[in-house]
Amino acid sequence: MPKFLIDVNLPYYFSLWKNEDYLHQFDIDDEWPDSKIWQYAKENNLTIVTKDSDFSNRILFESSPPKVIHIRFGNLKMKDFFNRMTEVWPEVIKLNQDYKLVNIFIDRIEGIN
Repeated sequence: MPKFLIDVNLPYYFSLWKNEDYLHQFDIDDEWPDSKIWQYAKENNLTIVTKDSDFSNRILFESSPPKVIHIRFGNLKMKDFFNRMTEVWPEVIKLNQDYKLVNIFIDRIEGIN
């Protein structure tokens, strides 16, 4: 059963997210609006992983589920993106257990309830 829904704006071919815990939006419907993604994640108790600030803004005013992991650094070369995400992902997963929003910045990670 998946635990995370990877938003369409994130790489599909990303080894970190290629196992049964992850479902990429491309595998459902890559044209869903944010509201449909939100509802699907909520109904299936999935954490949304995204670069889209709309989800992190929404979670601040609503209770979870769903939870949100917001990747908040700009465009990086795929190698740099992969290296940063691989480096911080174990800590992000831990924070996701206790916080409804986890922000990943290039230089830090923060959890918000």
